[in-house]
Amino acid sequence: MTHVTINKADIPNGGMKSYKQDDDSIILITRDDSTFYAFDGKCPHAGADLGDGLRCGNRVVCPWHHGTFDSRDGSLLEPVATEGLTQYEITDNGDNLTVNTADKIDNTVENDKLTATHTVIVGGGAAGFMTAHHLRQMGYGGEITLISKDDKAPYNRPQLSKAFLAGKINEENIMLGGTDWAEKHNVTLRLNQIVSEVLPNERTIIIDDISGDNKKSDSEKLSADFLVVATGAEPIIPPIKGADLDGVYTLRSMDDAKLIKAASHDQHVVIIGTGFIGMEVASALSQAGTTASIAVIGQDKRVMGNIVSETVSNALIKLHEDNGIKFVLDATVNEITGVNNKDNDTDDKTFSQVNSVNLANGEKIAADIVILGTGVSPRTDLISDVNDPDGVQVDSHLQLRDGVYALGDIAKAEGQMGRLRIEHWRVALQHGLVTAAAILEDDSVNSLDERIPFFWTMQYGKSLRYSGHAMTPDHNILLGTPDTLDYIEYYFDDDGEDTRASAASTLGRDKELVAFAELLRRGHAPTRAQINAGFSLIDQAHALSR
Repeated sequence: MTHVTINKADIPNGGMKSYKQDDDSIILITRDDSTFYAFDGKCPHAGADLGDGLRCGNRVVCPWHHGTFDSRDGSLLEPVATEGLTQYEITDNGDNLTVNTADKIDNTVENDKLTATHTVIVGGGAAGFMTAHHLRQMGYGGEITLISKDDKAPYNRPQLSKAFLAGKINEENIMLGGTDWAEKHNVTLRLNQIVSEVLPNERTIIIDDISGDNKKSDSEKLSADFLVVATGAEPIIPPIKGADLDGVYTLRSMDDAKLIKAASHDQHVVIIGTGFIGMEVASALSQAGTTASIAVIGQDKRVMGNIVSETVSNALIKLHEDNGIKFVLDATVNEITGVNNKDNDTDDKTFSQVNSVNLANGEKIAADIVILGTGVSPRTDLISDVNDPDGVQVDSHLQLRDGVYALGDIAKAEGQMGRLRIEHWRVALQHGLVTAAAILEDDSVNSLDERIPFFWTMQYGKSLRYSGHAMTPDHNILLGTPDTLDYIEYYFDDDGEDTRASAASTLGRDKELVAFAELLRRGHAPTRAQINAGFSLIDQAHALSR
């Protein structure tokens, strides 16, 4: 269906409404006084109906993952989406509008800015990809070179633990921007290459090639007008005896995920760690249905203990246990033990393969493979001479010094909620968007001073979402029933009645979380007293945005 007729009176001034079509498409209409705009109403990230989200001023916020779009032209204001909305032409018929979905408005810009410059990006994760992608989206016409240690073009890493291990998505479908992204956007991809040194003062890097037989080639020096360092993080291997045995895995890359997927068939899997990576891996492998058993070991008495309260944690544990996961909590791992097996190819060679995880209390847990979900540490070594190990100190535009930017997991950046280093996908995408705008000196794009963190974790098809940043979940107000996966929980720095919430999490109350995030971003997060008095976040978010 290409022509759709819509009654103007259906759409409130300053509001929006979506219309589902017989072909499963969605049209979103926004209104400002007598001016109407029409868009593809499915969020380009994961297909959510944007009409189920919230409009706050000129911001249309997706209910699922908080991708945010301009209500007037559909341009991207906030990831997790990486593209803006398709906009359609409208014919005004008096009381009605006709939307022609075959007549799209071209909002692309010419790549004619800074044409004589070269931007070099170190790192092929979310931050590096988003920098390159939005440089082109914003009209950058110079040369872009993206250097990655990986042997693959940028891909959606969160999908590895959320869907790939579960067998719900294939490799091709998690490539960022599609399989031909680099060619389509004139980005030079240099894969299988390691940057061994960064010289910030000279905006220069030293590159080693690790392709082919994995032997280093002669080092190459590469200089740039703009240097973007987004080297990400690497898994922490805890000092546990046996952590180097065959059958012990970490999950960071596509190759890691493929190894775990293949190795876990009909095996007893033990996951060490109860953060969101450990929990997602347990969920994904359980849904895949190919393992013999799955056990999760945690040092704390609750899961995701630095994120949610004990009540929410207990609900998550129950969700996993209902799906066959065994938990061993408040436990310390002493050793991962192995047995010697003969290598089939060389009879005289043996290797040690995992067979159990031994706890401090004497308990032994049978294990064929062990997956370590014990956190990550930022790869700051390349620029450690100018920053501390906890992160690269950058401003709210991710700038380290003139023409040099550090972003993603390595960045300890100034922002609305203070100086933080946050290892979340959406934050890394934010960093790329902000960096691209900084290179182009486009002050129409918000810096981190006007953005807040957000992340989500997907377990058994249920999405727990979290906005803001709290030091602890223990100063909290919980509304709803986590056991039925229907709650919202607010977090505070202390127990004061007038203290404003600094974060919130939810299962099932997405619109409220969107409203909270918008209020937090605007500096109007609710106080403890307001929440206890039944304060309506949605009404207040609407009111502040008019």
